[in-house]
Amino acid sequence: MNCHLCNAPTRAHFTATVLRKYEAVYHYCEACDHLFVNEPAWLEEAYSEALATEDTDVATRNVFTALRLAAIDYLALGERGEGTYTDVAGGYGLLTRLMRDLGFNYFWSDQYAENLFARGFEYDAAQGACQAVSAIEVLEHTLNPLDFIEHTLAGHQSDTLIFTTEVFADNTPPLADDWGYYAFDTGQHIAFFSRQGLTRLARRLGMTYYPLGRLHVFSRKSLPRWKLKLASHKLLVIPLALIAASRLGSRRGRDRTIIRHRTNKTMA
Repeated sequence: MNCHLCNAPTRAHFTATVLRKYEAVYHYCEACDHLFVNEPAWLEEAYSEALATEDTDVATRNVFTALRLAAIDYLALGERGEGTYTDVAGGYGLLTRLMRDLGFNYFWSDQYAENLFARGFEYDAAQGACQAVSAIEVLEHTLNPLDFIEHTLAGHQSDTLIFTTEVFADNTPPLADDWGYYAFDTGQHIAFFSRQGLTRLARRLGMTYYPLGRLHVFSRKSLPRWKLKLASHKLLVIPLALIAASRLGSRRGRDRTIIRHRTNKTMA
């Protein structure tokens, strides 16, 4: 079959059993350095719950991701943390709530999950253009990553996507037994990249790729690479996030007032 990103011929890299009962062929495109499953038949079952039971690091991941995003948004994206941001495929809204607690005007978006932690701060066009959009552990879930990125940025009026995903070594996609990130037991991971593959994907989108370890940035803007690297340095992330929070001021109190005002207005 042909690649769903570039239409080049692909080869079957391996076959694996997903959700302990579905046989799936994982196709590799050398032109994109991209591995994917074509039209997986099990997605409805895989997403019967928004959060996979095996995702035991969800809380820790959100805390550390919030700190990294705060440092990057404040130092490297301009406007010193001002502007609007949205977390797409935001799950139960924990990351959005954490980012608002750190002082950022963050909103939530997810068509498959219920917003529990950031209720009242769902994104719509009235919030205006987004300085950046985050997509944490999302790209590997998409049927067509290129379409997902294009529609996400257009729908949120943004030029910058910040996302996380694990990558494999360039031109060397692991075999089935060599990489736990395939997550066969959950059936939710269906698209995989190398850094080279992400570079090619960004170029196809007319964007620049800024690799920051497990965190990745695509942008149509020219971003200062030294600031991005500084903001993602493991020894500076927490201090920079705390500086941002102290200067921006937490939105907890302001958000409580907004929610009360909306409630009173509805009851009036």
